[in-house]
Amino acid sequence: MNSDNRGPARTWTADISDVNPEAQVVDAAFASFGGCSFCIGPAELISTIDDNSLVSKTLDEPGNGRVLVVDNNGSTSCAMLGGDLARKAAANGWAGVVVYGAVRDTLELREARLAVFALRATPRKSVKRGIGERRDSLQLPGARFASGDIVAADADGVLVVPKAKFVDVRS
Repeated sequence: MNSDNRGPARTWTADISDVNPEAQVVDAAFASFGGCSFCIGPAELISTIDDNSLVSKTLDEPGNGRVLVVDNNGSTSCAMLGGDLARKAAANGWAGVVVYGAVRDTLELREARLAVFALRATPRKSVKRGIGERRDSLQLPGARFASGDIVAADADGVLVVPKAKFVDVRS
């Protein structure tokens, strides 16, 4: 599973939602900032507050088509992802990053071969305090994520489907 910009434009989340009754949609207005307009993959979950230290450390790992979901508690006072981290994530095989918070370096994000979704952009970088934690589960408005669940995101929104019940419609 991965980001994919080949072929005609399509909002895959609508199709995924139609055939996956267990799909939960995050009740937040995400904007697309990345060079890929769609991503799908197993969820890797981080919870933090205005500190992207763990985001950076996690994106150093091989992504293997995963989608990093960063719960910054909806705070947009500083960015959890910028151009350098997006390039690193793309190079390491991450399918996408979903930030319940803000990102920065939007022109650089558009050049990265990575799907990036966030609430908004801000020019302010995060302060590195070494806080944050990897989570087995987390709750965003309208959707509960478990590590390994399938996350999909595009212009229509962000959704999550339990891995064991996921039906892929992209064939």
